[in-house]
Amino acid sequence: MATEPRMKKTILAIGAHYDDCPFGIPGILLQAVRRHYRVVILNIIGDYTAWAPVKGRAPQLLELSLRLARARGMEMRFLNYASMQFEANAETKQALADVVAEVKPDVAFMLWHRDRHPDHEVAAAICKAALRGVRRIYAYDNGPGHTIGFEPNAFVDISAEWPSAIEWLGELMAFVRNRPFDPKTLDGPLATKETLARYRGLACGVKYAEAVCAGGAYPQEIF
Repeated sequence: MATEPRMKKTILAIGAHYDDCPFGIPGILLQAVRRHYRVVILNIIGDYTAWAPVKGRAPQLLELSLRLARARGMEMRFLNYASMQFEANAETKQALADVVAEVKPDVAFMLWHRDRHPDHEVAAAICKAALRGVRRIYAYDNGPGHTIGFEPNAFVDISAEWPSAIEWLGELMAFVRNRPFDPKTLDGPLATKETLARYRGLACGVKYAEAVCAGGAYPQEIF
């Protein structure tokens, strides 16, 4: 008797800005794609028209973000909020809850709740409310310049995904700086990401790793 094929599982990764997931958990998301998960990335901020680094190029930033995600087998979406112009209120919680209801994630990733950037803290508060029905939720950090008091309890070896992960982030950062991407130059956010990935790797005995904090008491193997 033939068995029914297993349903593809879905991951929903949520960030405040276009680069939160490509910086925080690119290797985890790439690994999920390799393991045949459906991966959806939701960015709460989709209005960059007032952001000085991309003034006059905001639509192109969204187009590039969508294209880079799609090239790696992921779906990317943006809500319509601008930086510092949204709150954890009924409207934003409902907007995010609508996406959660549509996507039906098996696993969700959200920003850590303590952060020096107000957008990140507000995004985490919205996620806490909107993701209540999701069985597995993991918080990720956004690097030492932002995240405060992050204590991970699960590590993922991303050594195999590292080249694609750093290229993904690098292409985004190059666009913001309005210059060609040079894979041989790791500065700014790329250097920070490499240092963090190596540090996480040392913590668990691999070359490169990403670390997350499980939001509940369940087995820590993500995939």
